[in-house]
Amino acid sequence: MNIRLRRFQGGTSLIEVLVSMIILSVGLLSLVVLHGRLHVMQVESYQRSQALVMLNDMASRIALNRNDAGSYVTGSPLGVNMTCPTGTATRQEADFSEWCAGLQGAAETTGGSQVGAMVGARACVEDLGGGTYLLTVAWQGFAPLSAPPASVTCGSGLYDGTGDSPCVDDLCRRVVTTVLQIATLT
Repeated sequence: MNIRLRRFQGGTSLIEVLVSMIILSVGLLSLVVLHGRLHVMQVESYQRSQALVMLNDMASRIALNRNDAGSYVTGSPLGVNMTCPTGTATRQEADFSEWCAGLQGAAETTGGSQVGAMVGARACVEDLGGGTYLLTVAWQGFAPLSAPPASVTCGSGLYDGTGDSPCVDDLCRRVVTTVLQIATLT
């Protein structure tokens, strides 16, 4: 009787090994995908922290030069794909020059290339009236999320991909904003 049972169970251990290998390979593939996603999230987090540093830096500069705060309003975004202002005759010109260079990554270089900022960094200062200013830093995200509110126009439409890119309708545009209130001192 034992001989008969052994003959019918021949090869079951091989099938068990194959099933185990399939389960293990699916698990390892999932870990690789998870690792890639975590890397993208880490880079996005780093870029957000860099944007917040740039935003707070400019808010502090405007607050320190409160009498000329209106001169900091930008007509177009500062940063990537532009020539930074080089004038230093006024405090505002020096601040714009340094802020623009920071947005382009001048804080860190590798092989002569500036790499110390966010991808495609741009910044805007808008006058909301009554001594209130909206400061915005925008940059390119790596994966589509939700688009920023339509009221935040800095860099709008500049981060859409081409062709079959998932980056459409500002889904890859990332922004951080702050409102700066300059009080009138008498």
